[in-house]
Amino acid sequence: MKKLMKKNEQSNTLNRRARRHYFAGALTMLTMTLCTVPAMAAGSDPLTIVNSLSDFIFNIIKAIGVIILGWGVVQVGMSIQSHDASQRTQGFLCLFGGLMIAFAKEILTTIGAV
Repeated sequence: MKKLMKKNEQSNTLNRRARRHYFAGALTMLTMTLCTVPAMAAGSDPLTIVNSLSDFIFNIIKAIGVIILGWGVVQVGMSIQSHDASQRTQGFLCLFGGLMIAFAKEILTTIGAV
């Protein structure tokens, strides 16, 4: 009798595992089916997408250049206050570097590279 009960318990646990795996797979497939999202393209012309990405990257570069430009102004102001020539040189280098980074797109357009 005990052997028969052990056999039934083993088959019940196998049935439970099989049901769990089946329902887990079915739930995964249902979730994948319901969570599909259609791809919405921004436009039919791929050149406009590339141009907008280029503008976005240049805007990020311009923001970084403005931050460096501001830091250069602060360094020049602090060097004038403390009469430190090396800090003043670093401040002017940072200021001019920030200007070049901030206006990189305009400089490249003027040169004809972009």
